[in-house]
Amino acid sequence: MSRHTTFRYCLDPTVEQQAVLSRHAGAARFAFNKSLDFVKTALTHRKSDPGHSVPWSGFSLINAFNGWKKSEAAGRVIAVAPDGVAEVEATGLAWRTQVCQQVFEEAAVDCGRALAAFSDFRIGKRKGTEVGFPRFKRKHATTPSFRLRNRLSKTGRAAVRVGDNDIPRSITLPGIGMLRVREDTRRLRRMLAKGRAKILYTTITFRAGRWQISVATEAADLHPACHHRPRESGDDGGWAGIDRGLSAFLVAATADGAEVARINDPPKPLAAGLRQQRRLAKALSRTRKGSRNRKDAAARLARHHHHIANVRRHFLHQVTNRLVKTHDRLVLEDLHVAGMLGNRRLARAISDAGWADFARLLRYKQSWRGGTVVTADRWFSSSKRCSACRTVNPALTLADRVFTCGCGYRADRDHNAAVNLAVWAATHQDQSRSPDPQAGGRVTNARRREGADRHPTGASETGPDDAGTDVHTPEVA
Repeated sequence: MSRHTTFRYCLDPTVEQQAVLSRHAGAARFAFNKSLDFVKTALTHRKSDPGHSVPWSGFSLINAFNGWKKSEAAGRVIAVAPDGVAEVEATGLAWRTQVCQQVFEEAAVDCGRALAAFSDFRIGKRKGTEVGFPRFKRKHATTPSFRLRNRLSKTGRAAVRVGDNDIPRSITLPGIGMLRVREDTRRLRRMLAKGRAKILYTTITFRAGRWQISVATEAADLHPACHHRPRESGDDGGWAGIDRGLSAFLVAATADGAEVARINDPPKPLAAGLRQQRRLAKALSRTRKGSRNRKDAAARLARHHHHIANVRRHFLHQVTNRLVKTHDRLVLEDLHVAGMLGNRRLARAISDAGWADFARLLRYKQSWRGGTVVTADRWFSSSKRCSACRTVNPALTLADRVFTCGCGYRADRDHNAAVNLAVWAATHQDQSRSPDPQAGGRVTNARRREGADRHPTGASETGPDDAGTDVHTPEVA
């Protein structure tokens, strides 16, 4: 098994099960806040006593919480004996038996991971966006969620089971029981039955008015028939450059100028649903804060945003599936998407296109098939460079949709950029390597051991062809 993938389903719980799920989500939030409170209290004591220990890792926070939940500080009762003597009896956290104990442990692990990210950023080990000190989770400002691991019982039975008791559309969770699922679970059940997948953990989230579950699995590699044929040593051809844009979502071309893919009409779900979004946002703003109507209006707006995200992601899955199935060597341009969003005229269109998510999906799907995806240098002028004579035209503007060169070459702007990207990859073989040479380009996330402090953070979202089956993809002009 060499890849990690996640299956997402929408749950269909009963009223009683919804209350149980909400109780588990609240317990996770409570355990996270209490673990963070342990850290802050220990840091305060450390100012006066430098030798005072601070629970910082997930293991230390789990031990601290387990010791606290049974102590008198977590709960106590005053018992009066028949002789009239009152005694204080430590009961601990009274409701701790009403939820699965894994919820407390996973919340403490999350707090430890947040603290580790803060420390790594301060010492320069972690790059990217600034990571601040963790904050307490607020009930009405945090997405309710919790995580459960798939532990094996003494009899060898898995704690998380799919399709148990001959009910295909169901999933059984420890401490909760069997929950109905709206979508078909056939693909996951087949992979589990054949031993081609193993459930690691599940994450239950309440989003857009619905309970959803994400099943993170360690799956076997795709069938060899789904892999690209290995290329001979010294073969520097077969590159396809991909130019992303707004007028045309993408144009793919080879180094010899042949156009292999063009998608001109992306769905643009945000632009299509903008009118309804404004109407729902106005309805939300007209309600009274804290009222039932405001809660319902917020849920309707959240469902609308969730629908837009699903439409965009489905389109990106279809496009990336077609590209990775037909090409083993792809080249992307290094776009500074965050900087482009500063343009107030194009920010909405760029966000609606989903360029960053497209690159993420393309990379992990190509790695599953043994292919290669490289990123051209950010300062490589692919649009302003002539693909025939390599002359750069600095006067080219964004409004010029046709590239014209003094040598007589004339072509579509996006097509010319795609050809230049393919040529760049062919001439930069030292940079056109797999991100993980030892794994042969495949995903190599380490499996989380029982009680480990870290979870696989790169669990990729399930693609429509994650099991190697063919799916319908849109025709590319």
